[in-house]
Amino acid sequence: MQGAQFFDLSKLQEQRSAAVRAYVEFLRFPAMSAGVYMVPVDTTDPQSPHNEDELYYVVRGRGRMRAGAEDRSVSAGSLIFVASGVEHHFYNVEEELIVLVFFAPSQS
Repeated sequence: MQGAQFFDLSKLQEQRSAAVRAYVEFLRFPAMSAGVYMVPVDTTDPQSPHNEDELYYVVRGRGRMRAGAEDRSVSAGSLIFVASGVEHHFYNVEEELIVLVFFAPSQS
């Protein structure tokens, strides 16, 4: 195991795009995992509750997120914490969302 890893967001986005998937994981340790997630315009993402706590950081784009009883606009710079087991999804995406997602412990 390395003591440090460095990542370039533009390269991570290229990898996600090349994989033709909405989510690509780039980091995995037992205590946490992380990935890049994309939600296209005019879609609602199909997430279901996870077994892990999550932290989302919106890199770019605009839309809304519903998490439990909360419903908010999100855009570049938004940080959203979602506890394990809570229903949540992005929707009303006006501008493609690129989101960094951190799971703790790592996503199962």
